[in-house]
Amino acid sequence: MVPRRKIRRTADRGSGEDHTVGYGRPPVHTQFKPGQSGNPAGRPKGVRNLMTDVRRTLQTPIKVKEGGRTRKRSTQEGALMVLREKALKGDTRALDRLFGLAMRFNNDATDSGGFQPLAPDDQAILDAYVAEASKRTRKPTTTTLPRRSGRKSRRQTRSDKKGRQ
Repeated sequence: MVPRRKIRRTADRGSGEDHTVGYGRPPVHTQFKPGQSGNPAGRPKGVRNLMTDVRRTLQTPIKVKEGGRTRKRSTQEGALMVLREKALKGDTRALDRLFGLAMRFNNDATDSGGFQPLAPDDQAILDAYVAEASKRTRKPTTTTLPRRSGRKSRRQTRSDKKGRQ
């Protein structure tokens, strides 16, 4: 037997109508008013995550002396300039890091003008490979596994047991 929830009727003070009170139906005087939050101490609007903070920090302008003049650059660009200067002075760690960044970000196809055509020999090799691969996929291959000679099937073992009795 399922217990019934108690539902009571209360008179709304302002309207004079009955209001059913029960599960999911709080009394009118305790309901949130329009525009009032149910969690006023909750997450504030516009809270940023780490990725947003890192981007904003790296975009913040700093003053950099360049050729006797002070210029404004982003923090990211200033850090790369310091890394470059250290690498040029002989710091091997800075040089490795700079080359790593160059290899990671300088290999855009858009910068190099797109793809360059292959040499005729290379194209012939690729065409031969594609033709051979397409031949292999056309032939349906069915393989049957060989039976193990040392093992007996279930039927053989059952018949052997019956024969022994």
